[in-house]
Amino acid sequence: MSRLASKPTARDVAAEPVRVGLLGLGTVGCGTITVLCRNREEIARRAGRRIDVIQATARDLKKKRACPIDGIELVADAEKIVRNPKIEIVVELMGGYEPARSLVLSAIAAGKHVVTANKALIALHGNEIFRAAQAQGVMVAFEAAVAGGIPIIKAIREGLAANRIEWIAGIINGTTNYILSEMRDRGADFAEVLKEAQRLGYAEADPSFDVDGVDTAHKLTILAAIAFGIPLKFKDGYVEGIAHLTRADVAYAEELGYRLKLLGIARRAPNGVELRVHPTLVPERRLIANVDGAMNAVLVKGDAVGPTLFYGAGAGAEPTASAVVADLVDVVRTLTTDPTNRVPHLAFQPDALVDLPILPMTDVRTSYYLRLHAEDRPGVLADVTRILGDLGISIEAILQKESAQGENTVPIIILTHPVMEQSMNTAISRIEGLAAIRGRVVRIRLEHLHADWH
Repeated sequence: MSRLASKPTARDVAAEPVRVGLLGLGTVGCGTITVLCRNREEIARRAGRRIDVIQATARDLKKKRACPIDGIELVADAEKIVRNPKIEIVVELMGGYEPARSLVLSAIAAGKHVVTANKALIALHGNEIFRAAQAQGVMVAFEAAVAGGIPIIKAIREGLAANRIEWIAGIINGTTNYILSEMRDRGADFAEVLKEAQRLGYAEADPSFDVDGVDTAHKLTILAAIAFGIPLKFKDGYVEGIAHLTRADVAYAEELGYRLKLLGIARRAPNGVELRVHPTLVPERRLIANVDGAMNAVLVKGDAVGPTLFYGAGAGAEPTASAVVADLVDVVRTLTTDPTNRVPHLAFQPDALVDLPILPMTDVRTSYYLRLHAEDRPGVLADVTRILGDLGISIEAILQKESAQGENTVPIIILTHPVMEQSMNTAISRIEGLAAIRGRVVRIRLEHLHADWH
């Protein structure tokens, strides 16, 4: 037999399954195995080769699983998977920073491709991970890291590649969206709804990552890098959560024609990029304002396509597994591709990233909802409006409510036109200094999300 005849043909290679190692056999890990098994033939037809999970890590090797694990070797030592020469793709579903970072870098060093759903890992260590992957000629796919089953990474990175992305506004945390939806629908307080969300499994026992806005900030960091061609800059963004919001603010917003959402906003500005997470009033007529419960939605504005809305399940076993398996298919399709011709990790070629500054919140221009409690006597409202006028802050609407029985103060709600945050900080400080104002001024940012918002 000639040496030429002994070489494997393209058909032989295609017949060989791609062997995968799974780091983490929790909810998403089991969902990934379930989807791979259920849609095995369809996935193979799309990828060109069968995809087989041959090893997976588990804390308890004897625990009964909710997914088919026949033929999968369960191991306690994750390094065993990373070092296994038969495994071509490592799927990291452990979450957190360590040991996920070390294991991913070890897998890359061993020449293995990586698929991850770990937004915290990518947001904080993605620059390092992508450099290592570039040097090794391997792929790191992370569609499942943002918005669960919504293919938002691929949409921005590939589907909208012709566009100059101008801004992104997203509801990308289902827990906080569920809480705010329930506060509105039931007229309930934050603490009450949070307990209910924990009971139903929408919120963790320690919900701080979600309700403090950190989870949203991780995901927004990734979207901004892909949209604008900048390095990942999680630590430079502004992050504010929802724990301080009251049912009164939710109700007043509704009365004024707005819905209250925790938004992640990334926006080009003349002197840099806005990267901010905070509760935001959105006009109720906007589609994104009507995304309720634990669902996610991302609004992306491109210069050519205009505003586009992506909606779907942002978490859960099979929605997230949908994104994990889609990444596996992408990796398998490109196993034989010249590494220099693959889709870049952050959409732009690695040497074409531009290190634009992230603007401090004081340099951001937006509209505001202000709620203050004032003594019920003449002249107070005039003093407040004078302060705003002196600082060039224009008022869009004022709502004065009746005082509660036995109270001598009235709630006043003011909506402003756009103004720099630094000016608003000064205005709030002066308003709080008035003798007739009781307590702190509540400030919630407001965005109209117009198609022509620049």
